[in-house]
Amino acid sequence: MDHKKVLAKAEEYIRLEKNRNFRDEVVNLIEKKDWDDLSDRFYTDLSFGTGGLRGVIGGGFNRMNPFVVTRATQGLANYVQKTEVAGKPSAVIAYDSRRFSGVFAEEAALVFCGNGIKTYLFSALRPTPELSFAVRRLNATTGIVVTASHNPPEYNGYKVYWSDGGQIVPPHDTGIIGEVRKVATDIRRMDKKEALDSGMLVYIDDEIDAPYQEMIASHVLRPDIVKSYSKKVKVVYTPLHGTGAFHVEKALSRMGIEVITVPEQREPDGEFPTVGSPNPEESSAMEMALELGRREKADLIMGTDPDSDRIGIAVPKDGDFILLSGNQLGALLADYIFSALREQGKMPENPAFIKTIVTTELQALIARDFGAEVYDVLTGFKYIAEKIRQFEEKGVQYIFGGEESYGFLVGTEVRDKDAVSAAAMTAEMTLYDISRGITVLDHLNDLYRRYGYFKEILISKKYAGESGKQIIQDLMKSLRENPPEAIAGIPVKEIRDYLSGTFRIVSGEGGEGGIDLPSSNVLQFILEDSTVISARPSGTEPKIKIYASARSEESSGTDQKLEKIREFISTLLD
Repeated sequence: MDHKKVLAKAEEYIRLEKNRNFRDEVVNLIEKKDWDDLSDRFYTDLSFGTGGLRGVIGGGFNRMNPFVVTRATQGLANYVQKTEVAGKPSAVIAYDSRRFSGVFAEEAALVFCGNGIKTYLFSALRPTPELSFAVRRLNATTGIVVTASHNPPEYNGYKVYWSDGGQIVPPHDTGIIGEVRKVATDIRRMDKKEALDSGMLVYIDDEIDAPYQEMIASHVLRPDIVKSYSKKVKVVYTPLHGTGAFHVEKALSRMGIEVITVPEQREPDGEFPTVGSPNPEESSAMEMALELGRREKADLIMGTDPDSDRIGIAVPKDGDFILLSGNQLGALLADYIFSALREQGKMPENPAFIKTIVTTELQALIARDFGAEVYDVLTGFKYIAEKIRQFEEKGVQYIFGGEESYGFLVGTEVRDKDAVSAAAMTAEMTLYDISRGITVLDHLNDLYRRYGYFKEILISKKYAGESGKQIIQDLMKSLRENPPEAIAGIPVKEIRDYLSGTFRIVSGEGGEGGIDLPSSNVLQFILEDSTVISARPSGTEPKIKIYASARSEESSGTDQKLEKIREFISTLLD
């Protein structure tokens, strides 16, 4: 984009942005003639995707700022008004500890109010799963949580929920996107005092906090074990400067468990000063918790991301701690929950387990062993929420579900991944293992002995700049048009293309068929030894993720396979 067009766009933004901080940021860039930065801020508009918004915070149409947030909310409000056919529409908004989250949340609330939509706004930061819970509890039409999850501090985002408490799925996602794209400058916003005085804006806190905590407590499966063993464990916890401390500490304390929170990471801070990235999937983010766990001789270490929908854990091993993957924790929780229900004679008639297509098959084997039907969905917890809603119409009982990226859901009162309830269930599972005289690691190794040694890797690569998206498109196109015949010396047996909704058997007598899932830009290669390799571009940034899951009778065999596959993937991405 040439300088003249960039300048025109920048001046248009300055006219439209009401927040002085963001407006002055662009004015200063114009004065400095920083055309590279200006071009990046204005070469495109920050897109409202199928989940909402996510981007770098700053002035400009390609950034997260008050104008972009209010414009998106106006589009959402227009869709709500067109869709709500009975009663008065309402919305719930929550936000996390990121920069300007409170500002963005309030601006969105006042736009809703300006469009005649009563809005419930949390008076302070709250976890994403509590927003989902609140939407259902208050019978709201829609909900927003202002968060960029576990992204670096320069990012913020905006996730949209529908009346079932789940993130938006078809037809609402495309319908909302269409309305957002129509909005130019016609944004209706109510003054804050008027909104409060008229009752259009209502602040909420304990009326949701208390029932949310009661819900978590209601899912305890073995209360006698909790009562007898809770004083025998010590948990070290970190919220990574996010929203988790209030609810996780309270939930575990109600169980009688001693919780020691990492003091340097307990208070909310959108700068995330003690970590490079506030993501419990990354070992570096958990280092301070690990250090404290060693000093305190903890029995369990937990960490949640800034909006408390993901949880990572570490467990003792040979005098130190080992971090478990999301696939491993999900397998452990599935085994614990299903075994408790069967032992107590509480297994429903049609139990169901849900996982994503890139989550380990170990979890599926465990669930089927307990008589549950296993459902695969696309990556993204909104598809798990959608499936739960379908179950309610068919008499199927959801038991547990999750995704490899440290997201799990216990119960159905929340319709998104919930690190708070997962923390409580993980603690209960730990107590149960202790009551049996084993460790959590013993429990995991027992699963491997029963079902085989599974191990997974994830390799991500970001391609920066305006050309990044094109590079990823070319890579996916190449894999489709010229798929590998073998990977790491293992022949490819089947290729699944979720974009076209088809699969193709490429070995033996061959064959092809359809995949009963929504279209998504994902490719999977199933190898002759059942290894699964999946390629998936990110929907929010120029990044591609490649997952690999392998299984062997011995752990060393799994490691050897994955090392060769890692080399193949690295060469492909480079």
